[in-house]
Amino acid sequence: MKKNILVFVLCMLFLAFFAGCSNQQDDKVVLRFAYGSNAKPLMDAMAQFGEILAEKTNGEVVVEYFPDGQLGSERELIELTQTGAVQIAKVNGGALESFSNKYSIFGLPYLFDDENHFYEVMESDIVKPIYQSTEDLGFVGLTYYDSGQRSFYLTDGPVEHPDDLKGKKVRVMQSDTQIKMVELLGGSPTPMGAGEVYTSLQQGILDGAENNEFALTEGGHGDVSKYYSYDEHGRVPDIVIINKATLDELSEEHRNAVLEAAYESTQYEKSVWKEAVEATKQRAIDEFGVTFNEVDKAPFQLAVEPLHEQFKNNPDFKDIYEQIKSLSVNEG
Repeated sequence: MKKNILVFVLCMLFLAFFAGCSNQQDDKVVLRFAYGSNAKPLMDAMAQFGEILAEKTNGEVVVEYFPDGQLGSERELIELTQTGAVQIAKVNGGALESFSNKYSIFGLPYLFDDENHFYEVMESDIVKPIYQSTEDLGFVGLTYYDSGQRSFYLTDGPVEHPDDLKGKKVRVMQSDTQIKMVELLGGSPTPMGAGEVYTSLQQGILDGAENNEFALTEGGHGDVSKYYSYDEHGRVPDIVIINKATLDELSEEHRNAVLEAAYESTQYEKSVWKEAVEATKQRAIDEFGVTFNEVDKAPFQLAVEPLHEQFKNNPDFKDIYEQIKSLSVNEG
């Protein structure tokens, strides 16, 4: 533990030094991009962002990556982006709730009908006020990446009904919305960083968690959680954030290149996501022995309806909630 703290402190000192320096190196603008451990489509998309950006700027703007959570948790990556110690970070939308409550809309279970509805919303003007809501804090949203559907998985059996979650200690992100969701479903929500989940499942501190299929393979959770149940309660996007001062200081040409590269990297990630999900699901079955089961979603949707009522009746969220629902492919 002491060793980990020492390593983190040294990383912070290293980045604090560079934060006080210009990010200009040899007439190049260097953007430091930090992120945690991720599924391959996400890592490939972030790599695409750097390649596209370098190409669009003839090598005048380049990206330097700090992967695998080496600079800390997602909250710490957000704080580093605030200060400019790193210029860009990729974090889950749930981690941004404590910086702007507008992001909590993404944690609302069953907000999106399906993947197409999710894409339509995320590529509409609806998200712009959310991206800009942290401007006063020193960073803004740049683009999103699909992080797939989120479902429950347990160590001791499938989840076929909310009753199966009663009394179960379920890991959730540091998100008030997710905490309330699990409580409404009868479980015991346990907020925890992603890096602690595997050991907690192994030691019985947790009975389960909720995430996409990649958590079973890339996170190794399939070693101890053998039952994955497709209740598909959430689609929380990953958000790429950028230091506001950095964005403002770029030339108009370079700023446009950053925005275009971000958009194109998102389109790339969408194109490879489905195939990658199917591959990791098969790997979870073959290598980890995970059993997947379909779920009747109606009882889950009914149980979390009070959360929807809260958002619909909250003046801060009423308009955006109605806008999102108005794009629903099922209602259209």
